[in-house]
Amino acid sequence: MYIGQIMHTKLITVSPETTLVEARELIAMHQIEHLLVVSNRGRLVGVVSDRDLKQNWASPATALSAHELHYLLEKVEVGMIMVRTVKIVTPETTNERAASIMQAEKIGSLPVMVGDTLVGIVTSTDVMAVLLQAIGMGEESMRLGVLVDDRIGRLAEVTAIFQQQGINIQSFFCWPVKDSPDIFHLVIRVAKAEGDRAIAALEAKGFRILTRYEPDLQPFLPRSTGR
Repeated sequence: MYIGQIMHTKLITVSPETTLVEARELIAMHQIEHLLVVSNRGRLVGVVSDRDLKQNWASPATALSAHELHYLLEKVEVGMIMVRTVKIVTPETTNERAASIMQAEKIGSLPVMVGDTLVGIVTSTDVMAVLLQAIGMGEESMRLGVLVDDRIGRLAEVTAIFQQQGINIQSFFCWPVKDSPDIFHLVIRVAKAEGDRAIAALEAKGFRILTRYEPDLQPFLPRSTGR
C-alpha cells in the first residue's frame, strides 16, 4: 500500500507566529498529535508535536501564578520550538518505507509532499493500522509458524500443501531467524476453523509447527539444520 492511499488530506496547519497556547488548543480541539507549520507563502517550515508542547510548557512547580504563566506562554511562538529539519515522504512512498523512516528517526508523523506542495500527513498510528491489517490481525484466524531453510522453491513447497488441502491463506510473511544463518521464520494465518487441518497437513510433510512462544527454537529448525 502507498502513503497516498492512507494519508490525511484535511490538514490542520499553523504559522510560526502561532502561540503555544493556541497550538495546544488546536491539538485538543481536533484530537491530533502533530501540527504542520507553514509560512505565509504556504511552504512547510516545520512540525510541532503534542510532546514538543508539553516539554516546553511551564512546570507546575513554578512560583508564577496561573495568570502569569498564561501571559508568558502567549508570548512563546511555535516557530521557537518547532522541529525545522523535517523528514518527508511522497504519496508514492510505500507504507513499509514510511514505517522504516519513522522507526529510524524516532518520529511519529511524516508530512506528505508533491514537489514543494504540502498535500497530507501520515502518522505512526496510520502506518501501524495498515501493517496489522496486512498480517491478518483483524480477522478470526490461527497463527502458524514454520522455520525453513533459505532455498529456491521452499515457499512454493509450503503453499502447495495448503493448495492441495483447499485451505485459504489469509496472510503470509517471513523474517530471518536471529543467530540462525539462512533460516527464515514463515508466519501463516489461516481461518481458525482450518487451523488443525493445516497443522496436520504441514506435519505430514515433515514440518514442525510453532503455535506459541518457544524460548528454544532448536527443535523446530529444519531437520537438515537442526541436527
